[in-house]
This record gives sequence, structure tokens and C-alpha cells, in this order.
Amino acid sequence: MIVDGNRQADRAIELVLAYYAAFNRGDRPAMLDLLADDVAHDVNQGGRETGKAAFTAFLGRMDRSYREQLRDIVVMANQAGDRVAAEYVVHGQYLADDTGLPPARGQKYVLPGGAFFDIRDGRIARVTNYYNLEDWIAQVSK
Repeated sequence: MIVDGNRQADRAIELVLAYYAAFNRGDRPAMLDLLADDVAHDVNQGGRETGKAAFTAFLGRMDRSYREQLRDIVVMANQAGDRVAAEYVVHGQYLADDTGLPPARGQKYVLPGGAFFDIRDGRIARVTNYYNLEDWIAQVSK
């Protein structure tokens, strides 16, 4: 399929792929530029955080404790381009203790994950991330 950018679904897919490309480059400002100011972020097995400031703080916590790359990314969008789903495999390393989780010793992990997005006015308005926390804990507890 050629993505020509003329259809709403194509633009939504391109937006989410740009978000993940920025994530993999470690380019947090580029990630934030793709978000709506009032972005809703549903943390895996946690609560909802709202706004770019909260998202920036979340990224800081993540960058302190984890080094991750997403691979095998697949992105799908509805025809209207306002809802997007993504599936990927996280290849990571646990660098520093994270609150309520096992101690970090530089453990490596490979973990399937997924996310759902709402798109509004060409920006990501919601990010909801999912992965199997029990699987991750088992991998880093070895």
C-alpha cells in the first residue's frame, strides 16, 4: 500500500509512526510536538495523566529507569483517522529501580506491547499503553 497522505487514515498512521520513530531516536521534544496540549495518557495498569507537562514528567521517569527500542511496529487506523492502534515488541534494559518494582541490575527484556491513540486536529490526543506487567516482572526477576 502506498501512503499518499491524502486520506485521514494515512495521515493518522504517519503521525503514530513519526511518534514511534522519535521514541526510538530518543527525541523527546519531537514526541511532545506530536501531542495535543491536553493529551490524555493512560499508563499501563495505572491511572490517567493529562497534559504535556505530565507526559514530559512520565518520559523523564521512564528515561531514568529504562532504555527501550520498539521493533516490529504495526499501526492500523480507522477510516476517519481519529482512532489508531499499534502493536510492537519492546526490547529494553532496566537501568534503575522504579517505584514498586523489582530492583534494577541492568536486566534485559523483550516484551510485546500495544497502544491505542485518539487523533484530533492532526495531533495525538490520547495514548493508552498496554503490556503484560507480570511477564516483565518475571523477566527482570531472573
